[in-house]
This record gives sequence, structure tokens and C-alpha cells, in this order.
Amino acid sequence: MTVRSSARRQIHLAAHFPGVNSTTVWADPRSRSQIAFSSFEQLARTAERGLFDFFFLAEGLRLREHKGRIHDLDVVGRPESLTVLNALAAVTERIGLAATVDATFNEPYELARRLATLDHLSGGRAAWNVVTSSDAFTGENFRRGGYLDRADRYTRAAEFVDVARELWDSWTPDGLPRPFAHRGQHFDIAGEFTVPRSPQGHPVVIQAGDSGEGREFAARTADVIFTRHGTLEDGRAFYADVKGRLAKYGRDPDDLKIMPGVSVVLGDTAAEAQERAAEIRRQQVSPQNAILALEQLWGTDLSSYDPDGPFPDFDPVPDPTLTQGRTRRGDSVALAEKWRSLSRDKGLSIRQTVIEASARQSFIGTPEAVAADLKTFVRQDAADGFVLVPHLTPGGLDEFVDRVVPLLQERRVFRTEYRGTTLRSHLGLPDPAWQG
Repeated sequence: MTVRSSARRQIHLAAHFPGVNSTTVWADPRSRSQIAFSSFEQLARTAERGLFDFFFLAEGLRLREHKGRIHDLDVVGRPESLTVLNALAAVTERIGLAATVDATFNEPYELARRLATLDHLSGGRAAWNVVTSSDAFTGENFRRGGYLDRADRYTRAAEFVDVARELWDSWTPDGLPRPFAHRGQHFDIAGEFTVPRSPQGHPVVIQAGDSGEGREFAARTADVIFTRHGTLEDGRAFYADVKGRLAKYGRDPDDLKIMPGVSVVLGDTAAEAQERAAEIRRQQVSPQNAILALEQLWGTDLSSYDPDGPFPDFDPVPDPTLTQGRTRRGDSVALAEKWRSLSRDKGLSIRQTVIEASARQSFIGTPEAVAADLKTFVRQDAADGFVLVPHLTPGGLDEFVDRVVPLLQERRVFRTEYRGTTLRSHLGLPDPAWQG
């Protein structure tokens, strides 16, 4: 495969349903249900109107807890992704449908069958975002709760994807079923797969993660990597690192699309966009969320602290049971000192510091400026595209689709129509060769 020149590379776009997290602005009067089908349908239809590559759903296998209680700042229910996407297949025509499904707490035969079914029902638009878990708290919901060592989670995931692909290839391209058998470290299965080879051959495989293990897993296995990097320089470093890992697996740079999750805030002027962004951050980091962020970092009850006051003068003493169901931070002591230094240097309160330190708005400006920035990231090899994560459900993409997409099209860096019918065609990925 010939790698496309950066000067001619097109931007890929996807939409992420924001789901259950504290960055969703629940209090906004435009915010609607997180579980009603109408919300999923509206956001997916908007993304399809914008000619996005795919619509992306996250997954939560257990409700988060804080201080031994269900965390009520983000609890609204977590529908099962594939069920929602099967319903969306009936009300959309071209946009890809990507489900996050855990490779730790599922089985290859059952999941491969569900994904192949979605690919058939949608005419070749299915994708699987492979995630892993070594979290015993989440595992308590399952028969083998907490059994998997952290070191084993990617080896199991890699074998899981291999087995799924063996199952998808167990039917010949002309529709003949063949028995399968797999004997490996994590799976020992044999039988016959019930679903014929799907329109894409295999559903698209997405991987989310920035760790060294995650990057290697993506280079070996994935078609798309969903990541996060905040600056052009960080993006270029990540891009070069991951693309540089592909050759040892016999893959070309264009075989893996790098699509960071981003947010966009628009305004008629740069000043208006900055003002809107600041207001959104104030909504996202409420006084309660500021103290929650502090407690997660310090590992102790800080409910007596004023969010508009100063930081604790003692170092974190992490309690792994204080908050359950969230990804652990790195070096808590170092991060706490970084936050305290930021607070001292700029005279910021707890809440103001959390707002500044955890800002996730990636592109802020006029539609023209944002379109130019998106183009720059792709043309300078910092990304192949972007997964937009709006702060509102379900209308959070409307302004981007109406005001930025036409500018990208004018600049000839984004499609003006879907040219194919499958997700692989949208992403410019080859159909997988049948491994019979």
C-alpha cells in the first residue's frame, strides 16, 4: 500500500456519545436523556448528516462508587452498546456503528456472533472498540470476578481478537461454513460458527489507550486507535511512535488510523469562543466535582474543604477503596504538588485549579479557525482524524456539523458525500483477506 502524502490526506471524523461522566453538562436545559433511544438516534443522525465515518458508544459494566455509595454525580444508566447500535442500524444508512465491548468479561464466540450480526444488519458498518479491565471491582459483576492479573489483560485481548477473526473467517467468501478449532493460552474452543462472512469481511477493530502496552496492541491488531493528546507536538510524537511500530507486523502506516478524542467550542469571535469555553468548564467542574477530583487524587475524605478555598497542606494518602470504577491516576504525590504549585503561582482556588488542570476542550475559536486547526493537525501528522466528544446530549454536534464541516469541505480536506457503503470504505481501509 502506498502511504498518502500529508498534503493530500483527508480528515476522518467520528462522533462519541458522551454518556456517563462528569464532563457532560447535565444542568443545561438542552440536555436530554442518556438512555432514551431518541437521544442516540438524534446524535447519530446528526453525525451522518455531517458525513462522519462512525458513531461511537462507550461502555460501563458497573456503576461507579465513591465513599461506599453509588456516585450520584454521573449515574443515569448505561445501556448495552450493541443493542443500541442494532436499533440505530435501522434508522441510519451509511454511518459506521462502533460499540465498546470489554475483552476481559466476554467470550469470543458469543461476541464475534453479535458483532457479525450487527455487520449484516447494517450492511457492513460495524466496529468493535476493544477495551480491557483488571479491575476486581468491575469483575464482581461477573463469574470470574477479579481473576485476571493486570499483566495478562492485553495478552487475553490479543488472543480474543485473533479468535474472533478466526470465527469470522470460518465461513468462506462464497458462503460455505467450515468447522473451527482454537487452542491457546486463554481460549480452548471448537465447533461451528453460525453467521456467514459479513459484508466487510471483519468488523473494524478500534483500540483505546495511550500506554506502551496499548500502543503495541493497536499496532499489532487495530484498524483505528482512539486516543487523547492535547497539543500538536504531543500528537506528532504519538503519531510517529505508533505508526513506527506497524512495520514489524507487516503493516503499512495507512493500515491504522489515529483518531484522538477532542471537544470543540465555537464562537463568532475568538473572544466569544473563549468565554463560552470557560462557562462550559465551570458547568463541568461544579463545586461538588471539584472536591470529588481532589478526593480521588488525595485518596481521603475532603468534604470539609471549601472548593473556593486553598488546597490541603498534606500529601495524598491513597485509599484504593475510596473511589471504585475509575481509572487510577499515576504518581498521586507528584500530581498533587503540580496542582498545588499551579494554585500558588496563579492564586487559584481548588475549583479554579481543577478547571485549569483538567481542561479538555481541544479546539476553541471561530469556525474558520477550528477548521484550519483540524487541517493542520492532520497535514502535520499529528492525527488522521478526530472523535468529537460533545458536552451536550443529544444536540452537541449540531453547530459543528452546520458551521465547521462545510468549511472543511471547501478546503477539500473532507468528503462531500459517502463514496462507499461500508465503514472500511469510509476509513480507506482494505477489506481483510480471507484466512481460510
